[in-house]
Amino acid sequence: MTERIFLDELTYEEASRLVGAVALLPTGATEAHGPHLPLGTDVIISRTAAARACRRLRDEGARAIVLPPIAYAVTEFAAGFDGTLSIPIETARALVRDVILATKRAGFAGVVVCNAHLEPGNLQALREAVREAEAAGARAVFPDVTRKPHALRLGDEFKSGACHAGRYETSLVLAADESLVRRDVQSALAPNPSSLSVAIREGKHSFEDAGGPQAYFGWPADATAAEGDALYEELASIFAEAARALV
Repeated sequence: MTERIFLDELTYEEASRLVGAVALLPTGATEAHGPHLPLGTDVIISRTAAARACRRLRDEGARAIVLPPIAYAVTEFAAGFDGTLSIPIETARALVRDVILATKRAGFAGVVVCNAHLEPGNLQALREAVREAEAAGARAVFPDVTRKPHALRLGDEFKSGACHAGRYETSLVLAADESLVRRDVQSALAPNPSSLSVAIREGKHSFEDAGGPQAYFGWPADATAAEGDALYEELASIFAEAARALV
């Protein structure tokens, strides 16, 4: 029988056997990711990385489960593109905090927030949510992949800051489900080396102002599933390390 690692695929009787396990919470957004990637790119990446981390932990004998993902976040940079759904930072913070507290009440040992949506406002909401949940008695950790040492493990494009819907994210989606990438569009996209990180430091607040008129940055045409698999190994390692330290 297939071993199920996603909480929402379990019955309540099966879930009862996971009381005391560490829970991995994928967080992403619903926002534009260039003309070649789906709006749910961040959720696809965070859920896939969390699943790989969960399997790694289980292989080591640890008890772990992947929670249903959070697909709504602060996405103001992509507000000018159709399909983007942004929520206020206060709502994002409260949502993540209350999910963490719900897992505590459900008997899980702690929560690792596995995030793939890197907008500054969303990162702030996640950090504050974890602090508030901990203050209320929960155990939680948010390994922020935009910060050292994690960021150094995720490739040159990621470190450059020109990585929204570029080679980094496109490779990850290819490795998760190649059918979701519009390959004919991807292969024709010109490089866009404009750095979102630099634009943010300069006070820009939209993809358009940051130099991304098609909501992508980086080198999407160079993406491969093989690179995506290697990146997932790094992300899974980061999240699994956080889980081990937590419990």
